[in-house]
Amino acid sequence: MSVKFSYTDKIDTRSGFGAGLLELGRTNPNVVGLCADLTGSLKMGDFKKEFPDRFFQVGIAEANMIGLAAGMTIGGKIPFTGTFANFSTGRVYDQIRQSVAYSGKNVKICASHAGLTLGEDGATHQILEDIGMMKMLPHMTVINPCDYNQTKAATIAIADHEGPVYLRFGRPAIPNFTPADQKFEIGKALHLIEGSDVTILATGHLVWEAIEAEAILREKGISVEVINIHTIKPLDEEAILASAKKTGKVITAEEHQYHGGLGESVARVLAKHHPTPMDFVAVEDSFGESGKPADLMKKYGLSAAHIVEKVQKLLKK
Repeated sequence: MSVKFSYTDKIDTRSGFGAGLLELGRTNPNVVGLCADLTGSLKMGDFKKEFPDRFFQVGIAEANMIGLAAGMTIGGKIPFTGTFANFSTGRVYDQIRQSVAYSGKNVKICASHAGLTLGEDGATHQILEDIGMMKMLPHMTVINPCDYNQTKAATIAIADHEGPVYLRFGRPAIPNFTPADQKFEIGKALHLIEGSDVTILATGHLVWEAIEAEAILREKGISVEVINIHTIKPLDEEAILASAKKTGKVITAEEHQYHGGLGESVARVLAKHHPTPMDFVAVEDSFGESGKPADLMKKYGLSAAHIVEKVQKLLKK
């Protein structure tokens, strides 16, 4: 069964985080915000304006921000930290590992400008390893929503989750196609399109690319199942296995290195429980470069056209 998806606007997922954080501020007095000199970029300005006593600007001191957040949890606060994904993970991995994950602190690490779609800022800022770094940490939940509405819903949902969370989102304006009133369920994959020939498991910005790829493949007579894996950890193994058993072939799609990302997590599940032919749409062991987001997605093989190509090749094997 194919479903026609449409959208009325394009908007960045970081704005979904900002909207969700503001709503949390109005409903949960324990929620506090911390930012490392990027309030505007993280869309935390409205929260800061409305709740100045619950917002902490730490400056360009990301490691200190993580330490402060960990300490705040001891007093019952629910800290949401905000900076670019590269600085949220790579720059402060030791602090996250020791002060947050190891002790199971209730810190929400919220990371914008992830992946190649950061664009012109180039390879030094386009982290493509962050999901792998975070998912390997014990006790860490890893979430990568697909659009504005889902990012807002995820931001609200993680406040009720006890334990550390890594929430990943981005800068570019992309189609906003999921329901505004959705209830976000951590660890529960969402079936977007039913199919019988091949499964596409997509996450983040690649969910929309997967939807576009399904439309192209449908015209070619190929029945594609599209599943939104918004939670990388804990992974919805039941949904993955059920779909793999139905279609017999799996493609994963992510704006991340194929080392350590969604694809490797899915491959582990399939290898253990139901070996299935599969392929990966991801960055192939490379750093990015400066450029327009759409151009980079094409050059590094992350577009709908590349998903279509991988599906066709897999079906021929």
